[in-house]
Amino acid sequence: MQYQRAISKALLDRVPDGEASAATTVLMVVGAGRGPLVRASLQAAEETGRKLKVYAVEKNPNAVVTLHSLVKLEGWENVVTIVSCDMRLWNAPERADILVSELLGSFGDNELSPECLDGAQRFLKQDGISIPSSYTSFIQPITASKLYNDVKSHKDLVHFETAYVVKLHSVARLAPTKPVFTFNHPDYSTKKNNQRYKKLQFEVPRDTGSVMVHGFAGYFDATLYKDVHLGIEPSMATPNMFSWFAIFFPLRQPICVQPGSPLEVHFWRCCGSAKVWYEWCVTSPRPSPIHNSNGRSYWVGL
Repeated sequence: MQYQRAISKALLDRVPDGEASAATTVLMVVGAGRGPLVRASLQAAEETGRKLKVYAVEKNPNAVVTLHSLVKLEGWENVVTIVSCDMRLWNAPERADILVSELLGSFGDNELSPECLDGAQRFLKQDGISIPSSYTSFIQPITASKLYNDVKSHKDLVHFETAYVVKLHSVARLAPTKPVFTFNHPDYSTKKNNQRYKKLQFEVPRDTGSVMVHGFAGYFDATLYKDVHLGIEPSMATPNMFSWFAIFFPLRQPICVQPGSPLEVHFWRCCGSAKVWYEWCVTSPRPSPIHNSNGRSYWVGL
């Protein structure tokens, strides 16, 4: 598991061999769920011969019940403290050396990982390590007539202004992916802002002929720690990983692109007081409306 590899490397960097028997590393799993990252952390500690004190923070009461059972079953009571709380509201009794989270969505930041980790960052020591340390979203134009027709069949605007997590089958990927938004953790910048805007240009290869763009496929790639990656961006996807499918941003009207002519697209990540949403539009070869303006159709609640 990539997380176990990342945590092992972080523990070895954090605690020199000479201090392994004396030093205890404080590790917090924020959004612990039913415990896979708690298990990965303890396996990493065993593998590296490092001592751990783990806080497992989870706001879903059903998952907390499962966590308690797991800790009892595995005999981790002396090592793991379960905290039933939203990480943004918890007052931690001490600071963490390592903050571990898996809040990533198919588009990286679309499940509010930046907002959640901004809230949890205050638990981290000034020289502490966040796993993941960064993540980037990617998009590429696709021909996807079946997906487009599925969206169109609803006969309303809302469905054309919603992003869908889908397993891409019968689609044509029309150009290589390009990076959209990047977030780094911890982020100690004084003017922290999770709003983003990116203008991208794609070139459809000349040998393709004219193509119909029905929308954009989105992916992510995360750096967990140093050279340990996790992601679904096609050119560097983690092998044998089925936890995430791609995300699809549809266009209200398909756009025909001639070979060699640029396709220009704009993406925004917008933040309000109670929600986060994306807006997107095409400006070349012909302009499209701005999709999901002000988050009117699709958003994630804070």
